[in-house]
Amino acid sequence: MRYARPAPRCWTCAARLPLERIGHREPKCGACLRNPPPLSRTIAALDYAFPWDGLLQHYKFHQAIDLRETLLERLNQALSIAEAEAPDWLLPVPLTVQRQRERGYNQSWELARALARRRKLRCDGELLLRVRDTSQQAQLPLKERAANVKGAFAIEPRKLRDLRGCHVALLDDVMTSGATLFECARVLRQAGAVDVQAWVVARTPD
Repeated sequence: MRYARPAPRCWTCAARLPLERIGHREPKCGACLRNPPPLSRTIAALDYAFPWDGLLQHYKFHQAIDLRETLLERLNQALSIAEAEAPDWLLPVPLTVQRQRERGYNQSWELARALARRRKLRCDGELLLRVRDTSQQAQLPLKERAANVKGAFAIEPRKLRDLRGCHVALLDDVMTSGATLFECARVLRQAGAVDVQAWVVARTPD
């Protein structure tokens, strides 16, 4: 498809890489080599660019739930091409109750549960919680985003036992700086997950 061509990406943050890095088994960008993120792998289906940026905006903010299958198909194809390892748990990045009420649904949960059905994965929308409201990441400078989400996530205490020793895949619609996914992964690892990867529909180009 013209607007969904595979691109060489960093193994751990999915940033686009120069073509000369393609031959590496697990190619990584300079930032991830200097400061490895808490994700073992990140798989992104698309660049956050025309026409997908507009579709994702409508899906996320304008209750265009009918776009879910189109976006899900792109992500499912990317996972197959990347030969993604099946996790023990597929977890959506959570929203606060207030944010979810404003939007009408959690866009990541809608994608996650549909993908779980397709790939026969265990999926839980209440294992990873958002316990603190934060400013929208898109409205902040990149250097402030990690601090913005610090302490914003926690594990549901009654489900800690279900997480220990497990491999987890986090699902989100868009990855920009990676701060949100990195913080989620850090919390999951502290709670006992042995491996955390991220699956995202779109990655913002650097």
